Amino acid sequence: MLNSILELSDTTSTLTTQTVIICTIASLFLGVLAACIYMYHNTYTKSFVMTLALLPAMVQIVIMLVNGNLGTGIAVLGAFSLVRFRSVPGSAREIGAIFFAMAIGLSTGMGYIGYAVLFLIVIGLATILISISKFGEITSEEKDLKITIPENLDYTGIFDDLFAAYTKSNKLLQVKTSNMGSLYELHYRVALIDPAQEKKFIDALRCRNGNLNICCGRIPVRTDEL
Repeated sequence: MLNSILELSDTTSTLTTQTVIICTIASLFLGVLAACIYMYHNTYTKSFVMTLALLPAMVQIVIMLVNGNLGTGIAVLGAFSLVRFRSVPGSAREIGAIFFAMAIGLSTGMGYIGYAVLFLIVIGLATILISISKFGEITSEEKDLKITIPENLDYTGIFDDLFAAYTKSNKLLQVKTSNMGSLYELHYRVALIDPAQEKKFIDALRCRNGNLNICCGRIPVRTDEL
């Protein structure tokens, strides 16, 4: 079951039309399953999912065309390196999905369809279980707080008493001017003592900053970094 369906020799493998068709169909089927696993509990675009479904078949065809030829293998390596420099950065899950699909294509390209199916089942189940569990989730109670104040208001220590009453910890991350320098935007990282008191905390801040804009929410997660 886990043996290659290709007739392997010391350096090359003998390809037939039947084996190529079987490997291609298996690659397309497993690629679609890999794309479905990626879509589970995840945001995605149709173009990326379509590419992910077709990637195993494309890699499988390339591996079969190389077929032990060193010169062809070096040429293919150069082509893949050029594609890398023309691609945009992706999230960690997208890069993992691409490697997942490429590994399936490498297995089917060598004729190891049984290994490809086993790899898909094991890694696919692990991906689904980790995605539905709380593994890796941010457990911090900290929030992003942005307060806008007028330019004539000195922000140094102006909210210290409110922070002491409503927060366990607070830290000023950034000060930015806006509206042609007539306003200041203060960016804090805070942890509330009682999350149920968030409205009272914001109301107290509004009384202090002249009822200008206040934004309090979850810490944003950057998707463009690993």
